[in-house]
Amino acid sequence: MDDNKPFELACPLLIASKQTIQLAHGGGGRLMQELIQDVFVRAFQNPMLEALHDGATWQVEKGTLAFTTDSYVVRPLFFPGGDIGSLAVNGTINDLAMCGAKPLYLSAAFILEEGLSLDVLQRVVISMAETAREAGVPIVTGDTKVVDCGKGDGIFINTSGVGLVPAGVRVLPTLIQPGDAILVSGDLGSHGVAVLSVREGLTFDGNVESDSAPLHQIVSDLIQSDIEIHCMRDLTRGGLASVLNELAEAAEIGMTVDEAAIPVSESVRGACELLGLDPLYVANEGRFVAIVPASQAEAALAVMHRHEAAKQAAQIGVVTSCDPSMVVLQTVVGTHRVLDLLSGEQLPRIC
Repeated sequence: MDDNKPFELACPLLIASKQTIQLAHGGGGRLMQELIQDVFVRAFQNPMLEALHDGATWQVEKGTLAFTTDSYVVRPLFFPGGDIGSLAVNGTINDLAMCGAKPLYLSAAFILEEGLSLDVLQRVVISMAETAREAGVPIVTGDTKVVDCGKGDGIFINTSGVGLVPAGVRVLPTLIQPGDAILVSGDLGSHGVAVLSVREGLTFDGNVESDSAPLHQIVSDLIQSDIEIHCMRDLTRGGLASVLNELAEAAEIGMTVDEAAIPVSESVRGACELLGLDPLYVANEGRFVAIVPASQAEAALAVMHRHEAAKQAAQIGVVTSCDPSMVVLQTVVGTHRVLDLLSGEQLPRIC
């Protein structure tokens, strides 16, 4: 040993940049606690979350609980009309609403990539917090993990939600009956086109923005107006065509849809024609289809039209007893064709 060698202090602890996510942010130590307190708890603050327990607890009223979970891997993280954070909140709220449930609470789990800018993370989290507050559905528990640089894509988010279905409300594909009216809550395809425009650096006339929005208030008004909703489904991946096929197969009924009655904006229609896409298969994040008795179709549309997100709600078709499990499209030129399922996905990574 060299007795003349100067003594040097060596610190085995990570001295991390405050501006980017480090692996230590997912390690359960001081940096992770700081991240949770400074970013997540500060944004999502509410008494149930501040307990920082392994989960949230609450007493339930009489009724049926609904539970859902979904993961969000959209690329890019930010797009016209929304971002991965608001999308995650709205998407889970809408899944609960499609069950006829009043959303009560959400959880949020984050998989963060090492090197992610903290400014980007905070922007996403603040967007989630604002969306949840506006919807009146708090985020009460969550989780954070960090993966190595190059092993993720910035941020992946999983959200789960719990809701309460009022007594007497049943919304199921098996309740669909021949003669029912098929309603759609608004114009189609804007979410998929908005995400694609940013991803590919495209511009379209009309400044297409995502339709991402919470739908629970529309559904609540339908229920409170005594509309007999047989089934609902939000029109996310695969769009209207995929959802109608899923419902037709589940209920073992046929459907006839009028292409001329389906609302599609001129901007979206033009973009789809340019790109070779069919707007009936393009994803939405703030639109849903509702199946109701034909005698209540007008009343249901009147309720929907009271909401900004459903101003263009329309009846687009009817349920039939012919050709079970098949969806037939009456085209604008008067012909008929089968509206089938696609074998794949037109636009991946849009939610």
